[in-house]
Amino acid sequence: MAAMPKAARLSPGRRQYLHFKQQYPDALLLFRMGDFYETFDEDARTMARVLDIALTARDVGGGVKAPLAGIPHHSLEGYLGRLVKEGLKIAVCEQTSDPAASKGIVDRAVVRIVTPGTVLEPGLLEQDRNNYLVAVVTSEASAGLAYVDVTTSDFVTSEINLSELRDEIDRLNPAEVLADAGAKDALTEAESYGLALRDLDQSRLDAELAEDALKRHFGASTLEAYGCSDKPLAVVAASAVIEFLRDTQLGVVPQITSFRTLSADSFMRLDRRALRDLEVFEPVGGRTGAPTLLSAVDRTRTPMGSRLLRSWLARPLMDLAALQARQDFIQWFADNAVARGEVREALRKIPDLERLTNRTRTFSASPRDVAALARGLSQVPVIEEVLTSGATETQPSPSINLKRCDEVIALAAAAIADDPPMMVGDGNAIRQGFNDELDELRSLSGEARSHIAAIESDARESTGIKSLKVGYNKVFGYFIEVSRTNLERVPPEFERRQTLVNGERFITPALKELEAKILNARDRISEVERALFRRVCGDISAHSENIMASARAIAELDALCGLAEAAAEGGWIRPALNDTDAIRIRDGRHPVVEAALGAGRFVPNDLDLSSAGQQILIITGPNMSGKSTYIRQAAVLTLLAQTGSFIPAGSAEIGLVDRIFTRAGLSDDIAGGQSTFMVEMVETAAILNQATSRSLAILDEIGRGTSTYDGLAIARAVAEYLHNDKRLGCKTLFATHYHEMTALADALPRAANFKVAVSEDGNEVAFLHRIVPGGADRSYGVHVARLAGMPRPVVSRAWQLLDELEKGKPAEQRESGAGVQIPLFGGTPPVVEDLLALDVADMTPLDAINALYRLQEKAREGDDVSPGP
Repeated sequence: MAAMPKAARLSPGRRQYLHFKQQYPDALLLFRMGDFYETFDEDARTMARVLDIALTARDVGGGVKAPLAGIPHHSLEGYLGRLVKEGLKIAVCEQTSDPAASKGIVDRAVVRIVTPGTVLEPGLLEQDRNNYLVAVVTSEASAGLAYVDVTTSDFVTSEINLSELRDEIDRLNPAEVLADAGAKDALTEAESYGLALRDLDQSRLDAELAEDALKRHFGASTLEAYGCSDKPLAVVAASAVIEFLRDTQLGVVPQITSFRTLSADSFMRLDRRALRDLEVFEPVGGRTGAPTLLSAVDRTRTPMGSRLLRSWLARPLMDLAALQARQDFIQWFADNAVARGEVREALRKIPDLERLTNRTRTFSASPRDVAALARGLSQVPVIEEVLTSGATETQPSPSINLKRCDEVIALAAAAIADDPPMMVGDGNAIRQGFNDELDELRSLSGEARSHIAAIESDARESTGIKSLKVGYNKVFGYFIEVSRTNLERVPPEFERRQTLVNGERFITPALKELEAKILNARDRISEVERALFRRVCGDISAHSENIMASARAIAELDALCGLAEAAAEGGWIRPALNDTDAIRIRDGRHPVVEAALGAGRFVPNDLDLSSAGQQILIITGPNMSGKSTYIRQAAVLTLLAQTGSFIPAGSAEIGLVDRIFTRAGLSDDIAGGQSTFMVEMVETAAILNQATSRSLAILDEIGRGTSTYDGLAIARAVAEYLHNDKRLGCKTLFATHYHEMTALADALPRAANFKVAVSEDGNEVAFLHRIVPGGADRSYGVHVARLAGMPRPVVSRAWQLLDELEKGKPAEQRESGAGVQIPLFGGTPPVVEDLLALDVADMTPLDAINALYRLQEKAREGDDVSPGP
């Protein structure tokens, strides 16, 4: 007889597992077995490695042992977060039938797929930022990009230049990206930045099929109302998002009821360098707890408001009317401190309505979630009353699209118990009086429990065993426990169930009958309560459009009211916005630096900049004196004004800027093999190639990554190009340590010199942090070294060498205990010749380190060591 194939000898559970694994080969399959989620084979090895848990093995039939790793089912959320952070796709396979009632193998089904961009669990989400799933499709030099946050139903699509893709991805900071081949090439470094990249299904990239799929999903005959009918790449990307959700998120897709198309012309463009250099969301160097522009202005009270404010800072507006509407709103709250305080107190009581609503729509909400949703909605009439009572004839209250949801509030109050539990099914989530059947079951259960107490009392009296007690556990159910010293008093009708060290446990016919009633009532209570709670969630979901409209209105109200609070705290003013090319600010202050220093310590400065007037400001002055802060301040205040916010200044007139460019500070790209100077040149080239007359550029120390003459030549050529190219006219602040750059003010009509004011008293200097007209004629480098804490002998020697250079003759050699100090100049040692021969501009940081090591060895030993890389 032929041997039975190995697969046929596998256990039924193993065959069931392999069936689901074949359906989801690219996912880590969590297979529910009793109280555990278990993984097998390669999935088990992956989970054991990621979670640092034990890897064991199990016999799965036919003598086959499969690797096994498992986690407790009640700890799923915590472990799920760690798996998702690794970028893994997780398939959750649940038991769908009662093991006790099942004949043979338990029924199972994959109930959801979890990926980084589709997480729903509150504990795995950051409240103040969106959790975006992004899809990108490309064609030649263009890209279609769509993104959705399934926790808030925010769904957006757009078309951009492929060269802008990385900047857009950085701005969105998505949890997961679905990318076609062209997008993956453009995001080659994405995985090194912790971005979860997933291949886009190439079979779904047909524009006509994508358009039909979107129209079916939204029940529309055309996509014109959504603004993307003439953007085929945007349509394909949006369709890819919907299809991915349909494949992975059972129940989520129906809640995506609308989407919008963004136009790049509607927003100021900020690339990742500008967001980094201006410290919009993250401090330079990642200093923990250091202030950012977001932290300096964020006074929001709700998660929705915080997320909205973040999006405003990432996408400043170019729409003058919309900006002035935001300013009017802020002005009203700035002028009405009492109303502002009352609204902010109401906002403090509002939870995350967007995410609570979506959890309710997907039936993943808890009873506490529903109660919190109702409490939040109850603040809507409170806010309306505050706005109405604060209105005057000259200053009417701002218009806001709040929707009352009285039916939802009433339903939750009637259905959900006070202080409800996190889980539904134990009989304590639904309020007494909401459902007659549930009330009756609770009564029967309560009566049965009182009968249990009566049985205990009767047994004690009939047996004379005063220590006798009735107990319960999940294994044996209800039992009568008798201590060993009283066993001789146990009557014959007591049936022995379990022997213990200090006694025995018994059951009786009456106890078994009551146990059956209690357990049946408990099961029925759980079944009825779950059904009732699901019905309540469904009824609330019928009002979800109004709830979400109120959530969006509350987010806007919160963001603007918070900006009014920041303005009131800091004495900020309303800038006059217009369509001119001028930026004029009096007594401006940098909000991030001021937040770090404390109120009253920041020195304000003026700015007058325009494409037709002072187009290029050349700012000279010593390091640590404030020139870098000054040029960043100009960009930050412009950015802030174009979110609609007030700004820290005495007065301001700001013409809308289409883009802010920054070339500020040194930044190596060691991983990419680019030298510091190459990075500097790439960033500068981007400005020269992309800026317009409506742009603002801040350039900090252009050319310092190479030799002095090369750097000066490049810096001057850049300034001249920005001035002379008719296409540009880009407003520019140019901070430089090259004093020779001040000569440009005489050669270029729209260039002007400014410097940092310095107070001198002998060898003592004080940097006044004031920017005044004129060019600096000294660098004050030695003063800066002293202020930085350089050892006194080094500072003294520097003064001596500086004096030598300024007088043009060598200083006397002086002996000291450490040996002989040699002049700075005087002959050229071989090691210096080798140093001068290095091509620094073409060296990577690693090449430079190797060359420096060889030069050091040569200087120490006198060996003929080549300085080449």
